[in-house]
Amino acid sequence: MKTITWVKMLASGGIMCIGGPALIYYVTPTEEELFLRYNPELQRRSLERRQEKQEDFDNFVGRLKEYSKSDKPIWTAWEKDVERRRAIHNQELVDAKRAEDAEAEARRQEIKGSIR
Repeated sequence: MKTITWVKMLASGGIMCIGGPALIYYVTPTEEELFLRYNPELQRRSLERRQEKQEDFDNFVGRLKEYSKSDKPIWTAWEKDVERRRAIHNQELVDAKRAEDAEAEARRQEIKGSIR
């Protein structure tokens, strides 16, 4: 009696442990099958953006590799890089604003000179 119970338990455990993932693998569609289910407009947009997405991913992975070279945790290096990029971006905005202000002042001076 105990042997039969153990055999049933092992058989049902084997079916669940092997059959479950096998069933999931069988019913999950591949990327190509999903792509073919898209409507033509989505397929066209996906193909157009594929290169851009790949470049973004490559840049992301490259930055992660760069961050991993540091002895600090990746998230710390990531935060420092974000701060550095933000500072660069802010400086660019300030420089652009100064250039616009200088151009506006030059126009004002030109208008003042032409009125006199």
